Amino acid sequence: MEFDTVPRGMREIQDEMIAIRRRIHAMPELGFEEIQTGNLVASCLEKWGYRVHRGLGRTGVVGTLKNGEGPSLALRADMDALPIQEESALPYASAIAGKMHACGHDGHTAILLAAARYLAEHRQFKGTLHLVFQPAEEGLGGAKAMLDDGLFELFPCDAIFALHNMPGLPAGKFGFVSGPCLASSDTVTIRVYGHGGHGAMPHVAVDPVVVCASLVMALQSIVSRNVNPLDSAIVTVGEIRSGDAPNVIPDMAQMRLSVRAFNPEVRSLLERRITDLTESHAKSFGARAEVDYQRRYPVLVNHEAQTALAREVALNWLGEDGLVPNMRPVTASEDFAFLLEKKPGCYLFIGNGDGEGGCMVHNPRYDFNDACLPVAATYWVKLVERFLG
Repeated sequence: MEFDTVPRGMREIQDEMIAIRRRIHAMPELGFEEIQTGNLVASCLEKWGYRVHRGLGRTGVVGTLKNGEGPSLALRADMDALPIQEESALPYASAIAGKMHACGHDGHTAILLAAARYLAEHRQFKGTLHLVFQPAEEGLGGAKAMLDDGLFELFPCDAIFALHNMPGLPAGKFGFVSGPCLASSDTVTIRVYGHGGHGAMPHVAVDPVVVCASLVMALQSIVSRNVNPLDSAIVTVGEIRSGDAPNVIPDMAQMRLSVRAFNPEVRSLLERRITDLTESHAKSFGARAEVDYQRRYPVLVNHEAQTALAREVALNWLGEDGLVPNMRPVTASEDFAFLLEKKPGCYLFIGNGDGEGGCMVHNPRYDFNDACLPVAATYWVKLVERFLG
């Protein structure tokens, strides 16, 4: 990472911004609980001259800075933590049992705050800047909640951008994917109803556990035999629960699935096939199945023109060495997809480091790489000055 590419004004505030990041890390708040984090964000923005709106999407914060007439741009950072017990032993580790910033949202928030301060102090742009600090990205759809509360009606913009750190990629390098970038994410709950009985007399019972065991393998045939091999899809059985004694055949067994795709048509195909296969499979055993299919986050599709612009900003600033070559889509999901369904924009990545000892997000030993903070914040500054130039 070439730190001489970070402007002096950013280097002068980076220690303070890192301290803010670590303060947020130590006080993690789950989705729609981001009261302290929101207070900190709002206080900083107001101090730097932003007009602040609170309560959008319950605990969201939006800061607006207008500097003359021109286009409008929105940048988004997520604020929520995860229900994970931290195992990092860091001096600024989570002070809240069972809660942890294990996805780097503390870093994303601090990055946008650093950019906010620099932009307010230098104001090398013409137009309106909206900084969206979003709650509840981790599975609760905070982006959708902000939309439902009128995000783009209250804060109209010509485009919106967001970034996410990515362990495994070189620290400080930027990755861009045009088109489908992140997968859709759906959750399926399957309940199989059999007929309970004694474990020693299975012939007079209908065992829902056996149905589920067979169904796990049958579900895998959907991807291998129903989805076009040129498309991507994932059906993961993450949970099976049934019974509480080894010699009792239970009446019911439950399975929970995570289902992902990069194509809306494939997503619909998966829903149909999972439902049909599950119901017919259970019937073939003499059991009955109920399928509760919950569509959660749609496919995140980056817009071509905005992605090209975002990439060009990084390329002009850092050169080819500052970019991740041949960045590919990621099978994770993000509710920023809801925002990109309404406005053009791009969701991009910054490497969190690929050295020994690093770990993926959602790991109890994960930590955001503070060395990336001034680089990522500078990128936001460059993008704003280009878009609102």
